[in-house]
Amino acid sequence: MDTADRTGTPRTGRLIILGSTGSIGVNTIEVVRHLEESGGPRYEIAGLAAGRNVELLARQARELGVDAVAVAHPSTKTDLAGIREIHEGPESALALLRSIARPGDLVMGAMVGAAGIAPTIAALEIGCDVALANKETLVAAGALVMPIAAANGARILPVDSEHSAIFQCLRGGREREVSRLVLTASGGPFRGWTRERMNSASIREALDHPTWSMGPKVTIDSASMMNKSLELIEAHWLFDVPADRLDAVVHPQSIVHSFVEFRDGSVLAQLSPPDMKMPIQHALTWPDRVESCSPRVDWAEFGDLAFEPVDHDRFPTLRTALAVIGAGGTAGATFNAANEVAVEAFLDGRTGFGGIHETIAATLEAAEVTKATSLEDVVTADAAARRIAEGILEART
Repeated sequence: MDTADRTGTPRTGRLIILGSTGSIGVNTIEVVRHLEESGGPRYEIAGLAAGRNVELLARQARELGVDAVAVAHPSTKTDLAGIREIHEGPESALALLRSIARPGDLVMGAMVGAAGIAPTIAALEIGCDVALANKETLVAAGALVMPIAAANGARILPVDSEHSAIFQCLRGGREREVSRLVLTASGGPFRGWTRERMNSASIREALDHPTWSMGPKVTIDSASMMNKSLELIEAHWLFDVPADRLDAVVHPQSIVHSFVEFRDGSVLAQLSPPDMKMPIQHALTWPDRVESCSPRVDWAEFGDLAFEPVDHDRFPTLRTALAVIGAGGTAGATFNAANEVAVEAFLDGRTGFGGIHETIAATLEAAEVTKATSLEDVVTADAAARRIAEGILEART
């Protein structure tokens, strides 16, 4: 957890972007272009991986001169001609890494969901540093991922704004001096709603986030505060902090991204406008700071910063997440898989918003928690949780 004594040279070199067509991937490309134009660290983008948006993937590859790509759901409508190396199918990102990744490369892990776990592990095993934007990797497989990173001398650089904030603040003290980590949450679109109104919310209402522009799955997670629940588990693994020293508060302005409380009562916080390019750039340029393309804080506009306790009755997933940390083993994989199934069911109209946590809680109760000693253990637990969650949803229809 202690980052105060780490040193290094400015980052530059090869970058592989997994999830290049999503919000994080697109912003990463913007940051790389900014760094090049402003005289900062320069990256050669060696490979791109995407899910379904083959048209954008092809355009990115041609504009950036990338000749190795992966696409999970290929489309015949878009011509990938001229790209030398093309991997297709559900394990295409894994194949891309095994083909082109080298020790010392930086991999941006921005794939959504459990699909990002195996590629992250592969990148770390190769000896690549990983700028991690995929919460599910550590939630489901933190017990595997952290030792693999250590064994291969690879760093995990957090990209989520909250974990990036903690990562930055920890440079202000030593591990033994840290008392508590506190993540901030915007409160999402349902801040101030009653539980009854939330449970009957429409898909459109749940996708109407007041601060951040994100994909549908992450936006629904924000509405249920599941994103903060996943982030608490992620923080546990990233910073080696137990559940009783992790907390969250609601901060609607999304200017303060997290706090680190020290034993002497001091609190360090990281502040910046709600723009993902800043934490992305920090991961790409660490341990240095260079001129950013992100907006700066306008103190006249954000003169009033508010903080509220989390209402655990309306947002029960946070307490569930802390219990998952305590349970250990495959509990995280079950928690994550059940949520993915429940969110998909909500977006498909097969369950109400209130049914998301109900499905997660019922799945955790029904699933067996075992040790997570291999990727196979995690994959098996993930598959079992998905079957249980689907069964729960079907029984309610």
